[in-house]
Amino acid sequence: MFDTLAPDDLLTEVEQCRREESAAIARRMTAVARLLWHRTAEAEGVDDDDPSYALITGFARTCAEIGAALNASPQAASVIVAQAEALDTRLPEVAGLLADGRIDWPTTEAIIKRTELVDSDLMPQIDQRMSNKVSTWQSWSRRRVINATDAAIKAIDADAVKKRRLSADTERRVTVTAQPNGMASVRISMPAPAATMFDKRLTEMANTVCANDPRTLQQRRVDAIDALGARRDLGCACGRSDCTARPVPAEPSGAARFVINVIATDATVTGRSEESGYLEGYGVIDAEQVRQLADQALLRPLRPPTTADVASSLRYQPSAAIERWIRCRDITCRFPGCGRAAWRADVDHTTPFDHRNPEGGGRTVPTNLACYCRQHHRLKTFHGGPDGWRDEQRPDGTIVWTSPTGRVYRSTPDGADLFDDIADACGMPKPRWRNRRRERATRTAAARRAMAAKRAANDETRRLNRARRDEIDIRKWRNDMRRKLLVFKGGAPSVSPWCTWANDPREDEHITAEWRPPPPPPTTPAGDEPPF
Repeated sequence: MFDTLAPDDLLTEVEQCRREESAAIARRMTAVARLLWHRTAEAEGVDDDDPSYALITGFARTCAEIGAALNASPQAASVIVAQAEALDTRLPEVAGLLADGRIDWPTTEAIIKRTELVDSDLMPQIDQRMSNKVSTWQSWSRRRVINATDAAIKAIDADAVKKRRLSADTERRVTVTAQPNGMASVRISMPAPAATMFDKRLTEMANTVCANDPRTLQQRRVDAIDALGARRDLGCACGRSDCTARPVPAEPSGAARFVINVIATDATVTGRSEESGYLEGYGVIDAEQVRQLADQALLRPLRPPTTADVASSLRYQPSAAIERWIRCRDITCRFPGCGRAAWRADVDHTTPFDHRNPEGGGRTVPTNLACYCRQHHRLKTFHGGPDGWRDEQRPDGTIVWTSPTGRVYRSTPDGADLFDDIADACGMPKPRWRNRRRERATRTAAARRAMAAKRAANDETRRLNRARRDEIDIRKWRNDMRRKLLVFKGGAPSVSPWCTWANDPREDEHITAEWRPPPPPPTTPAGDEPPF
């Protein structure tokens, strides 16, 4: 079927299949939602004396039918019905994007999951904001969708988010489940700042072994948990007498042990604003958590580095200030669809740095730097050129990627999407939250103004045409009177004081396009007596 198609045609087929798949899922979810309303109406219409034990709700009826039709488990069927209900009642704008094939199902599912606890009265604002935002993106990752959804929820329903976080904090727990293979799984529910520090601690201990240790990084992280429980250091497993591994020395109490990157505005840190922040490795956090982390943290102001320092722009390695700005601006890898963290990515020159002649190549300035994970950095480096992937960075930080088949993908920085200060520094255009009712009223008013202006122009055109016809008719009548005067009086002039024009030469009965009638007489104001 596809043996004779070129790569560009094959990618077109992939994109078309994805759009059809999204549209098919949207149709299925719409059908499930309609079935739910039918069964709900049936259940509510049942007249039962004791519905507490005999009533089967519409949701339960629908789940049973969907499970049988799709050969799904009861839990899976309930998830499908709940998602269909959410799209129909809580996220109709997002559902419209899915039906049009403009977003895929994983993106829609992420939005449904992150908004399931939002108050129903506030959901129309969330729905409209997310649909407007996602519809302007050409490339996005799951991490970016989650960040944008969390930011919208915290901006619109901040009090409820804080209550839900406090409620979740009271339910923190550690669950150990035995596995049949001699292993066990540990599930921990804990606050995001503590989880981030715990993750950093495991990675730090895992990196204390030498290069000859046979374990993978993930295996060493698991062994680090065992070492923490036994209150000992993580030992190296290389078994060599010349092992160079050294445990991490203990630091004084209260000293900073880990580097955790948190992005927040100055107003949030000082308590003058409740704007959300961003925690590396987790995502969007509320203002209270930002202030908790800032109490014992080293604060560094984040400003766009100046490009006036020519010497630093001619060095290959960016300065610490430039690198910090680029990572906070990008937050994730800038390749389309990649959500790997920028803090573990490479800082790459969009226009390659010329090591032989730094003044002739790409300079080390923010508008020429971007974060790429190692996989996509290698892809850009070794599969670039006319037949590979090509990137072009614009002054506002937007990166335009061109694929080997000529497709164009636009990637905007995630930091500018979350923080207005970063967007202003990058020169990003301000997002405009659409109000369809206001836009419709604006279009209607503009159309009416255009019709009124056109009506006035048409009235003027009709007045001019009428005046031209009258002028031609009066000229013809006067010329006819002049011919009759010639016939009856043999060329003698008329002596009548009422038509002196009869003695004038014959007038041209064709007028030019530049001819204009005399202006109309001024109108008499209402209530004034005429001047006679």
